[in-house]
Amino acid sequence: SIVHFPFLETLNLRIIIFLAPDPPSEELEHFVAENGIKLVQVENKGSTSGIRSLSEQAVLRALDRILTRSAYPLCIMCNLGRHRTGVVVGCLRKLQRWNLASIFEEYARYAGTKRRRANEQFIEFFDTDLVPTPEDPPPWFQVR
Repeated sequence: SIVHFPFLETLNLRIIIFLAPDPPSEELEHFVAENGIKLVQVENKGSTSGIRSLSEQAVLRALDRILTRSAYPLCIMCNLGRHRTGVVVGCLRKLQRWNLASIFEEYARYAGTKRRRANEQFIEFFDTDLVPTPEDPPPWFQVR
């Protein structure tokens, strides 16, 4: 939302990972162009109301960017910041070896009453072995 742009400006972002099948708003496109931010859209080829909100390939593409040190500082966003972002962050937490109860608690905090069991199942069954070990990961990421 445009009301968040002043805060986002303070972060000096290099990349915004946009997790949505629809094109970004004109306001967002203008904001990233004006601030020299690269907008990376990870498109969703799957359904947003069906079994899951993101495909496995979309999650892998997003994690590839998230685990690249040169992408920082970055922001991960979708239309509402609940389901698609929650799935990607949940899979990242699993990669970080968080226990599932903690992952689901974090997801539930953001999804609220709109939490989707299908998203939790996707995170639970996400195969972290599909994520290659990054060559130059961000400092907070511990190689497994």
